[in-house]
Amino acid sequence: MLPRKMPRVARFSIAPVRSLGLEHPTEIELTELGVLEDRRFYLIDDAGRLVDRLVVPHLVQVLAHTNPAATTLRLTFPDGQIVEDEICLAEATKTAIHGRTGVGHVVDGPWAHPLSHFAGRPLRIVRTDRPGGTRSAHPATLLTDGSLARLGAELGVGWVDPRRFRMLIDLEGGEAHEEDRWVGGRVALGGTILRISAPVPRCAITTQDPKTGQRDLDTLRAIKEYRGLANGKDLLFGVWGEVERSGTIRVGEELRLLG
Repeated sequence: MLPRKMPRVARFSIAPVRSLGLEHPTEIELTELGVLEDRRFYLIDDAGRLVDRLVVPHLVQVLAHTNPAATTLRLTFPDGQIVEDEICLAEATKTAIHGRTGVGHVVDGPWAHPLSHFAGRPLRIVRTDRPGGTRSAHPATLLTDGSLARLGAELGVGWVDPRRFRMLIDLEGGEAHEEDRWVGGRVALGGTILRISAPVPRCAITTQDPKTGQRDLDTLRAIKEYRGLANGKDLLFGVWGEVERSGTIRVGEELRLLG
């Protein structure tokens, strides 16, 4: 009997501005800090508090793009308005981000006014002082289509859009929760080697439509009902990967188990 083919990369998803819409490059350069463009910026209100999709769900309708050095930023709004300029940094700031601390500088420029108008509240953009600055660890996340199919069956909807989980690496050709079996081991993807460290706890953003931000699926209830609570509190779906060797990964490349 021939060995079963391993899952392959179906899609990458990065968010240059935390909580805004996703970009889907055909290849990524994955480093120990993650993808340099991913989550390099985040949003705060006029009191310096984090604003994300738990506060303003429809932020996901705004698309963002930056370069690896994060020296330029382009926002594209649903009505077609594009706001693009070079980055000019203002005052330093620190922000509480769900148990972590974001450290960066407020960004001056033309983005705050249209973004505030769209959100219906005053917003400012912060650029983190280092790539991956809004995460304390875990530069990569992985999820198989088999897990999504199982969740869809539990929800009775057939198909669940992987973008609602905002994973860096979506894999196709996988069995349901196959990625859980990789925890504690190492995998290779393209030129990288990842140590699969733990499952990912999920939050209420996964209940939102990834195109509109409207709440449309009770993903958390379904995960709890068929997977239970870990440690009495966490709803787990997908896995974290820690980068042991940096490198390039391309769509279509096959995952390899290293043990």
